[in-house]
Amino acid sequence: MVDPTNPSSDSFLTLASPTSGLYKDRGSKFLYFAFPVSDEEEIKLKLAELRKTYYDATHHCYAWILGTRGDQFRANDDGEPNHSAGDPILGQIRSFGLSHTLVVVVRYFGGTKLGVSGLIQAYKNSAFEALQGAEIIRKWEMAELKIRFPYLLMNDVMKIIKQDSLDIKSQELELNCLFKLEFRSGLLSEISEKFSSLDGLELITY
Repeated sequence: MVDPTNPSSDSFLTLASPTSGLYKDRGSKFLYFAFPVSDEEEIKLKLAELRKTYYDATHHCYAWILGTRGDQFRANDDGEPNHSAGDPILGQIRSFGLSHTLVVVVRYFGGTKLGVSGLIQAYKNSAFEALQGAEIIRKWEMAELKIRFPYLLMNDVMKIIKQDSLDIKSQELELNCLFKLEFRSGLLSEISEKFSSLDGLELITY
């Protein structure tokens, strides 16, 4: 388990892999799913897949959080009373200190109304169960940088790349070389400064 008390500005806690299960309350079935996600596009795809698979469900309620500071989020009640489903799910994601995480609870109505307080508890418990057994890991927000430089600078460039363990995503080796690099976003300023010290090298940021 990752120590959540040891954060950095470009890191976040998320799930190592998806989880799923079933919670029951007075006849209603709550199928819960938790996913690590990278962006809103992936979230839309996950939601579409679940809606297609469980097309006959009464509700598909969900919440998600994105960003290293968790400043992007959304909660959706999908027809349940206001704030009775999405918000309790969102609250559990926050209580686990997670980001880049989507939790969906698919409800099949069992014939007995639970009331607003009962719904809040059911969706809260479903989200809690989805997250409590999950492996939580720390990930880092990544930055990309392109550098263009004459081949004569190759040794100097490779020295920086090796010293800072930069990942070369692509490269073009000619008289003028082009490298696409990836590394932790918190290192962008430091890495850019190092490369800028090489006369004849051009930085291309995203």
